[in-house]
Amino acid sequence: MESRDREPLVRKTSSSYHTFPEGTARRLDKEYLRSLHNKRLYLAVFAAVLGNFSFGFALVYPSPVIPALEAHPSPALRLDQHTAPWFGSVFTLGAAAGGLSTMLLNDCLGRKLSIMFSALPSALGYALLAGAQGLWMLLLGRVLTGYAGGVTSASIPVVYISEISHPGVRGMLGACPQIMAVLGSLVLYALGLVLDWRWLAVAGEVPVLAMVLLLCFMPNSPRFLLSQGKEEEALGSLCWLRGQDTDYAREYEQIKDSVRKQSRRVSCAELKDPFLYKPILISGLMRFLQQLSGVTCILVYLQPIFKKTSVILKAEYDAALVGLVRLSAVVIAAVSMDKAGRKILLFVSAGVMLVSNLTMGLYIHFEPASHNGTVANTTLASSANLPAEPTNYITLIPLLATMFFIMGYAMGWGPITWLLMSEILPLKARGVASGLCVLVSWLTAFTLTQFFLPVVNAFGLEVPFLFFAVINAGNILFTGCCVPETKGRSLEQIEAFFRTGRRSFLR
Repeated sequence: MESRDREPLVRKTSSSYHTFPEGTARRLDKEYLRSLHNKRLYLAVFAAVLGNFSFGFALVYPSPVIPALEAHPSPALRLDQHTAPWFGSVFTLGAAAGGLSTMLLNDCLGRKLSIMFSALPSALGYALLAGAQGLWMLLLGRVLTGYAGGVTSASIPVVYISEISHPGVRGMLGACPQIMAVLGSLVLYALGLVLDWRWLAVAGEVPVLAMVLLLCFMPNSPRFLLSQGKEEEALGSLCWLRGQDTDYAREYEQIKDSVRKQSRRVSCAELKDPFLYKPILISGLMRFLQQLSGVTCILVYLQPIFKKTSVILKAEYDAALVGLVRLSAVVIAAVSMDKAGRKILLFVSAGVMLVSNLTMGLYIHFEPASHNGTVANTTLASSANLPAEPTNYITLIPLLATMFFIMGYAMGWGPITWLLMSEILPLKARGVASGLCVLVSWLTAFTLTQFFLPVVNAFGLEVPFLFFAVINAGNILFTGCCVPETKGRSLEQIEAFFRTGRRSFLR
């Protein structure tokens, strides 16, 4: 009896599904991670995240284009204070529809084909924008590029990358979609300095075509292939991603066991299980709070905001500087995510955004006299057509506050919300849950971007910034109370935590 008690138990909820003691299993996992060849994995991730590049490019397209279209000589294309908010916000409606459709696309077409499918509405949308002859073509082009963005934002980081990655690099690779989206925005701001708004749309076609071409040679997700009963194809996919001379067969058995346990579709009764509803609720709330922090409004209306606050530099150069800072911050987050952990970066991120939004709101409230009277009394949209007239160096405060806000967002609440979704959502509900979370995210973004300009025109620019500051204070509390630390844990261990409630699986 005594000897039987000392026998190692089967660790089915650990990172290994073999009958190894915990110490041995961890040692084998570390040796396996050190033996992996990641070059092909990185190539597959790069091919996929070109979709996120296009998404970032399309998201901030209105920033340099709204001022140009407000001054357009043709009445059919000219934007005013009523149509400009629609041009800025309708993208998010398309993204919400894309996220909703992903619930079906991910399970019917598969992860890779869903991403490739997004190229069709994206290419058509850019073509409509490039050749627009009326407002309806501009709005339809924005809806279609938004739809493509919704598909890629739900399919790439949450599903495809999380399922082809291993714990050793999942944090870094999980940040790659955000890095590419930020890079896409930065390229848009930079090209906006030299290209006409129609040629900006033409330039948007390039990453879309490159994505489709590269993905033709990339494998599908091994987890998806196993869920479809294609075992040989799944084994070949994992072999390609990990390298032939590695112990990928062991990881294959772990994945196969996990897929077998979750092969059934989710029933309504199962949604009462904490294993399902807790990670879905956390993911959905994170997406909701991420958008309420104000990032989409600030990115979409960045140049008009800088015009309104009379920043000392030209608005288009300010926007490019903010894009550069955003890219630097998200790269730092990608490098440190697997070392510092997810929660600490979320705390720092929310704290920096809180201080930045509070600074911006108080500056606008207490420094109205520092602005030219004409600019201060115009609407946010119409002020984009007026030249900035800075009075002194105190007008650098809005630029610095916005830089720090974007830096804070890009360090945590930008990439980590997507990464945590990919880590904590259970496999059996991942396709549906990721689509729901993206739907919540973009409906929230649409509401904010649609009402941002009317609120500013009615109550002043400081009101939304002070509101965003309050939300970021709430984000700090939410992170401390609800968000689990998933650094260095396999997807199976994270699922075990939600299934049992035992935090020992995440230590």
